[in-house]
Parts: sequence; structure tokens; C-alpha cells
Amino acid sequence: MNLTNIGTIKEIMSQHGFSFSKNLGQNFIINPEICPKIAENGNAQHGFGILEIGTGIGVLTAELARRADKVTAIEIDTRLLPVLAETLAEFDNVKIINQDVMKADLHKIISEEFVGLRVAVCANLPYYITSPVIMKLLESRLPIESVTVMVQKEAGQRLCAEVGTREAGAITVGVNYYGTARQLFGVSRGNFMPSPNVDSAVIRIDLNSRNRLDADSEKFFFGVVKAGFSQRRKTVSNAISAQMGIPKNAIYTALKETGLPENIRIESMKMENLIDFSEKLRSMV
Repeated sequence: MNLTNIGTIKEIMSQHGFSFSKNLGQNFIINPEICPKIAENGNAQHGFGILEIGTGIGVLTAELARRADKVTAIEIDTRLLPVLAETLAEFDNVKIINQDVMKADLHKIISEEFVGLRVAVCANLPYYITSPVIMKLLESRLPIESVTVMVQKEAGQRLCAEVGTREAGAITVGVNYYGTARQLFGVSRGNFMPSPNVDSAVIRIDLNSRNRLDADSEKFFFGVVKAGFSQRRKTVSNAISAQMGIPKNAIYTALKETGLPENIRIESMKMENLIDFSEKLRSMV
């Protein structure tokens, strides 16, 4: 069954009375070259279990199942369950869980579904939920090695930006705290049905533990990052003082001890600067 063929997609949708949901950001891939590339770049291989988020009609799911030992997919749209039962009928290593990924217990799912396997995440994420899903995956400290996702092009650029550049944001810092992100390839809007209004990009985040702080330091660090980027055009001292109620003198001292000027903006601070500054500031408050 060619799940990227427009005629096949329309026939399946008609048989099951399915229609696209704008609220769920559903855009199905119609280029047969894309999903194999995502699977091959996303650790779908022998010895791995793949957690997929959002299935569509199963185009990526099938490519993952052909390569990995097991695929467990979380799909929120109940209407797709009978569709997937048909489109993925040939695979005995696929399980569909009908849940909202933002409410799902991912630790429990991984521990139950992928015993003895290394784990990676692959997904074609709806644009509206990209950042929340990625941060949940990272913040949950799941036993996963990589996250390979298709996202809106601009979101991909921000996720993969270098911390300390104008393109970076709070989400960039979050990604860099937990891992290393890189853009794999672009996907133009014409590769989807229906066609979205923007182009996409596939990125991969490889997780590591290089920046890990203890729980209290980490909470303070992300508070500093959120405060700074919430008013990114202001100086760090003004933004953090306004958002966190910390006296400016303490902020100035922490900046000086980090080797940074008093008038610096958070978008100019590199990852090591942010962590060092946060730790020094925390010791003063």
C-alpha cells in the first residue's frame, strides 16, 4: 500500500469517513522519499525501539517498523485507529497508544514497551505543539538517545541556533542544556496534503549530560533563562530584576564575576556564560 499516493490517501479517508483536523495540525506527507530519510537519520535500526508521536495514516510509522525492532506510537486522534489498523496491518512490531502525549506517562510507556532496547523518538510534529512536546521529552529525563522531528522551518532554525546569537531563544537554551541539535534537511510545503502555509525542516537532538546541574540549580537556571528571554531587548539586569525580583546590585556582581559587562543582553550570552552566571547569582540570593 503506497501511503504517500494522493489517490490512496483519499481512498483510505473516504472508506473510513476521515477528514483532516485543523485543530490537530494534520498534514500528511505525500513525498515517498521523506519518511525513509527521517527513519534512517532517527536511529531506526536493529536494537532500537522507536517512540513515535503522532502517526498520521502511518507513513513514517511503517518506515520506522521496517528498520527498528519495535515502534510504539502515541496518537491522540481516535478517528485514526481503524485507519492505522488497515495501513499497518502487515507489521507485528507496531503498537498504537491512543493518548495525548502531553498527558501520557512516557517513563511508564518506555519501560513497558522497550525492555532490553535502546530508545529514540521520531515524529512529524504538528506546528502548534512543537516546543511543548520537545521540552517535555527533554525535561522528563527519559532514557532516550535522540529526538528526530519534523518541525516548522523557522522553529527548526531556532532550535538548532547557537546560543549567544540573535536567532536563539529560551527554547534554544533548553535544547542545548539537554543535548546537541542539528538540522538534517528541509521539506518544502508542497510535500504535504493538505499543503501548509510554511516550509518544514527535520532536526535531530542527541541527548547528553554535559550541562546537568542539581535540581535546585537547574530550576533557578531555567528561571533566569525564562526571565531574560521574556524581555530579551532589555539588559539582563533589568529583565531579571523585573521578573525575579532580584536586586540589580547582585546581578551586576554576578555578571562581573562571570566576566560579562553590566549592560549585556541575554541573547548575547553563550551557554557556558549562562550557566556560570546563574550559579554565581544563585549563591547571592
